Amino acid sequence: MEFDPKTPQFLTSDPSSFASVSASDRWPVILTGAIDDLHRTVGTVTDDEKAKDGKSIIEQLAKMKYELQHNRPLTPLEDDGEADIASYNKELAERGNPKWHDVAWLYAECYLYRRMETFFALSKHWKGYDVFARQKMSTFKSSRPAVLELATRYRELAQDAESGVSSEGKSPEEVEQAQRLLFSEMCEICLWGNATDLSLLTSLTYEDIQKLQGSEARKASQKNIIVNDLDAAFETMQKARREKKDGERRVDIVLDNSGFELFVDLILAGYLLSAGLATTIVLHPKRLPWFVSDVTPKDFSDLLNSMADPQAFYTAADDTDKTYPPLAEKEVADVQFLFEQWSQFHQDGKLIIRPHSFWTTQGCYWRMPHVAPELFEDLKESELVLFKGDLNYRKLTNDAEWDPTTPFKTAIGPMGPQSGIRVLAFRTCKADVVVGLPAGEDEKLRQQPNGGGADARKWAWSGKWAVVSFSDGKQ
Repeated sequence: MEFDPKTPQFLTSDPSSFASVSASDRWPVILTGAIDDLHRTVGTVTDDEKAKDGKSIIEQLAKMKYELQHNRPLTPLEDDGEADIASYNKELAERGNPKWHDVAWLYAECYLYRRMETFFALSKHWKGYDVFARQKMSTFKSSRPAVLELATRYRELAQDAESGVSSEGKSPEEVEQAQRLLFSEMCEICLWGNATDLSLLTSLTYEDIQKLQGSEARKASQKNIIVNDLDAAFETMQKARREKKDGERRVDIVLDNSGFELFVDLILAGYLLSAGLATTIVLHPKRLPWFVSDVTPKDFSDLLNSMADPQAFYTAADDTDKTYPPLAEKEVADVQFLFEQWSQFHQDGKLIIRPHSFWTTQGCYWRMPHVAPELFEDLKESELVLFKGDLNYRKLTNDAEWDPTTPFKTAIGPMGPQSGIRVLAFRTCKADVVVGLPAGEDEKLRQQPNGGGADARKWAWSGKWAVVSFSDGKQ
């Protein structure tokens, strides 16, 4: 904790914080879901020893749920052979062996998922099992209409970008303006994930982009982005393209959720490569099941496998034996275009999967230069590092009680100015911490229905509002 900022963190004991709601309401439900998933899988096992092993893990999950609900102290993690266990336990002791309902929210939430992993890692037959995998793919399957719509639009866009036909007859200024708007569109799709309003996607072409910019749907979405630094990020990437036209221009994406959100992350990655805004995309997944739906390397391969034969994936009967209508021939072709393009990018070394153990440590990213210096140095090689989602934002800012007018570059400490790293954070707000707001904005949002008033920052809990925050650490 020696490298963390001095600003206090949000605590599970604070009734005005979403930390308290998470500990009392959300975490027991997550553990119950994990128990139910494993119980369901154990029921299909014919090997008695494996079934017994699985039932032992269920008992451990139930014990942790009991401790959580009855506000017992967090206990040291069992050593499963990974190097991070000592760090978790050292910090637990430094925090005074706290109880579940009176502890720093960020530490306790990471501890919860890391402790779950030890149950499987220390088992004989269940190493690598992901209690969230079934839920992840089910959610992706339920996103069928959005996937098909995006696949159609993306295929048109990628083919236009690669052929250059959309730039014919246009001045350099017109081409750049169109590219700026397309970049903004693709980033907003990526920002909102499965909350994306598909009415935004009706005209993703160079010709119609001006109409799209003026659409009511886009305006409605944009007004909920209360900090929006996309223009600054685009200028940075354009400058890199001009100055390093024939050189390496890498973009990193520190991933958040799997399923449809990973799909839209890949849409953005594919667009950046097709449009020549990047030459390489490095994706950073988690090395173990994390925060229910975070991407693991297997989730990436599962997603691509589902797209290799979309007809089979999207028409397979579910657990209730519900059947689904077949895809049209063009829908199959559009999804397979994405599969083939992304697989080729991956094969050519342009789309790289690079997990690192740091992403599942318990601390904030202020610690990265000290506890993962090789990762910190590697990120300096990137033109832009995109941090996706609420957890990454919380870790960038140490999930601390900053004044909301605190500049983003201040709140991210060693990841900010003169770090050598350009940080772009995409985040729909689902936690109390928020920075970079204009004076008075937090107070105004608190006065909205369910905004929390003077007692809490409830407006920041729902995911309705978003921030896109940029810090140029290479300046």
